[in-house]
Amino acid sequence: MALPAGRARHISRLQVLGVRHGRIKVLGLCRGGGRGRVPRHGGLMRSGPPRWLERRLNARALARWQTRASEVEALGAGRRRALRDEAQGLRAVLDRFLARTDRRAMQARSGLALPPLPAGSDWHWRPECLTTPLLPRGLAAPDSGARLCPGTALWHDCPARGLVLEQVPATERTGLTPFALRLEVFGFSGSYLSLALDLPQGMLQGLGRSHVVRLETAGQAEAPIRVYARLNIGNGPNVDEMTLKLADFPAGRHSTQVTEFDLAYTGINERRLEKAWLDLIFEAPRMNGIVLEEILLSRHLRAGV
Repeated sequence: MALPAGRARHISRLQVLGVRHGRIKVLGLCRGGGRGRVPRHGGLMRSGPPRWLERRLNARALARWQTRASEVEALGAGRRRALRDEAQGLRAVLDRFLARTDRRAMQARSGLALPPLPAGSDWHWRPECLTTPLLPRGLAAPDSGARLCPGTALWHDCPARGLVLEQVPATERTGLTPFALRLEVFGFSGSYLSLALDLPQGMLQGLGRSHVVRLETAGQAEAPIRVYARLNIGNGPNVDEMTLKLADFPAGRHSTQVTEFDLAYTGINERRLEKAWLDLIFEAPRMNGIVLEEILLSRHLRAGV
């Protein structure tokens, strides 16, 4: 039901404070910018906002930020910091929306996001950093635990932080994934460097000690380097770990590896599985560049089970 014309002329502000299940939740129709009560006749509470209203609200928001940008020099330091924090939050949401709607991202999700399920497997997964464009696409001199994207973090103890982790386009030669990860290491004086990937909850559903978790990796390095993979499974207060060495990355040559974690050698409590993550640990990475072109996890039952 539309608002009466007479009442609509006096409404200068519409407070829309929440959206739930695709329906807009109108909490107040206010005059003069103040707080008001929800009109009894319902107005827009029955469904989402009309397109004309959505366009008007978006136009007002854009105009408000344009005004703020032109008046930034006149703002006090406290107000400027508050608006900057608000703008950064909006920018993160908008950047993520643009990445999700990017044509290349759509092609990645529909085509190269995942290959066909390996024979005998009941689950497989690739990290988002190899399938979807990231904004921003890299980390320079990151603190330990800095996240490249949700679920992907770099851990180290190097005081100088001589590291760069970035998403780069994958080479056409491999054609495995739309994107790759490049890790540049300069003067590294720390004792450890690892890339941590949070695994989705789907990996834990129905997981048991009769499963084998298969890791397929591919990439190359500027100088020879040893890389280890550690599978971590949190169950209750405990975390079961399995660490396996990948095949060596020879200098300047593309290398592929297949590593299998047999969960029969763990003590996981199948009824208390909570989280899982994978660490790729780089040994003595100083003055090296490593490109990871494939990280594919899958699971299958052990033969004979």
